[in-house]
Amino acid sequence: MTDASIQALSVLRNPGHFEWYLVPLLAFVLYVYVVEIERKNWNGILIGLLFYAGEFLWEMINGLVLYFTQRSAIWTTPADSAYVILVGLNIEISMMFFVAGLIVVKTLPADRNLKIQGLPNRILIPVFWGIFCTLVEVTLNRMNVLIWEYSWWRWPNIYIIIINYTAPFLLITWAYDRLSLRFKVRALGIFILVDIIMWVVFSTILKWI
Repeated sequence: MTDASIQALSVLRNPGHFEWYLVPLLAFVLYVYVVEIERKNWNGILIGLLFYAGEFLWEMINGLVLYFTQRSAIWTTPADSAYVILVGLNIEISMMFFVAGLIVVKTLPADRNLKIQGLPNRILIPVFWGIFCTLVEVTLNRMNVLIWEYSWWRWPNIYIIIINYTAPFLLITWAYDRLSLRFKVRALGIFILVDIIMWVVFSTILKWI
């Protein structure tokens, strides 16, 4: 098992590392959603929550990679954190992902057919955010706070990481435009249910993640 994996496991869900900066971070996330509730932007709110529910599922799968390889998850966050939820997800990243999907859809023009520099905005904007988030992750990796163990998921082989961000951003953009509010509510309920079941089975009962 890698040093980063051992370090992440040593602080996993340890409340003893609490830091007060979490309080304004939480206030920021709540403020973002309160503003959208005030505007009755139910479509954006559901997309934001759907994106996080999907991300949390993906993070649990990443934790299972560590369990089954007994070496490393695909990505690991062993550096200082106020609370490490999973080996690749801390509370700070989690709060960012709570608003990430909302950020993407709020930057979409109202006109679905509008072209930017000759390119469809519904493709260009999600791809832009996918590349932006990848560059942020590359920077964090170079700072040695986000660890990539496997050669196919690290610099300079970042094409899978770009896809990992761009594909979900394209998907939520399509869902934002095409799916009804009722369908989004049902999809969110399914994602939450799957997240809960996976957490209970693999974390609470089996203690694999």
